[in-house]
Amino acid sequence: MAFYLSLILIVLCMIMSLQTLFSSAKIKGRWVSAENFLYLISLYATIMIGFGLIYIWLDLHGLVVLMDGTNYMETGFLERLETGFYFSAVTLFSVGYGDISPVGIGRLIAVLEALIGYVIPAAFVARVVFDAGDRTPKC
Repeated sequence: MAFYLSLILIVLCMIMSLQTLFSSAKIKGRWVSAENFLYLISLYATIMIGFGLIYIWLDLHGLVVLMDGTNYMETGFLERLETGFYFSAVTLFSVGYGDISPVGIGRLIAVLEALIGYVIPAAFVARVVFDAGDRTPKC
């Protein structure tokens, strides 16, 4: 029960973080500002950590979702933690080195993460452009 509850909480935190992208209260001022830059960093960090925790949590509960060149089942917790967060970052930022491969349900999770990684910049730019249009004086 705690396993499912923790997965639901992780997903809920990521959804709430993404929801802020669609509220104009978070993105203000000029297009390029320190505040907007820090907002994007925190949004990406939340998504990256959230998906990393999902990979790790599934792995700790017996589902193999990531495979690398080593015998993955013999690695310790810290190596699994490192692998989960590394794969999450590489997938979110669409780098995809190919040294770690998703397996089974991990493939679906990786596709969803990559899709979110593509949508965040487009949604951010769209939000800034629409907000800038709302602030221009009308004749």
